[in-house]
Amino acid sequence: MSLIKNLLVTPGKKVRLSDWDPDCTGNYQSKELSLPILDKFGDKIAKLQYLLFAENKRAMLIVLQAMDAGGKDGTIRTVMGPMNAQSCKVTSFKGPTAEELAHDFLWRVHRFVPRKGEVRIFNRSHYEDVLIVRVHNLVSKDIWSKRFEQINNFEKVAC
Repeated sequence: MSLIKNLLVTPGKKVRLSDWDPDCTGNYQSKELSLPILDKFGDKIAKLQYLLFAENKRAMLIVLQAMDAGGKDGTIRTVMGPMNAQSCKVTSFKGPTAEELAHDFLWRVHRFVPRKGEVRIFNRSHYEDVLIVRVHNLVSKDIWSKRFEQINNFEKVAC
């Protein structure tokens, strides 16, 4: 089984998280056995990042969303470690501040969209503004469903 094929989501297709095995590791039996492969891909990631930076026409936004202790920081350290820190930045989102709450829910995210030639990683994300309010019933369906649409529009334009 190809890990890429297992994890790839077709654009426009609905995703049901219950259909995905959270323990899936593809063909990788252990962290130790995957390290040589990660090293090889680390070199490739560094080269591709350099080309992205040199071309200065596109940007990359990587969004990591998981519960606390879900591996976001480890992913950033391990997978993104080979990147040049000058053009790879990480932004963490905590609970919104009073200033952020005074604006629309995507206001704080817009400020951190990567510039051309840059890779930006969101450690947590704008998805929480839909997930948390939906799970904890903090706002009506009318509000959170509009936020889904706003997020989709934001991602089409910003990235």
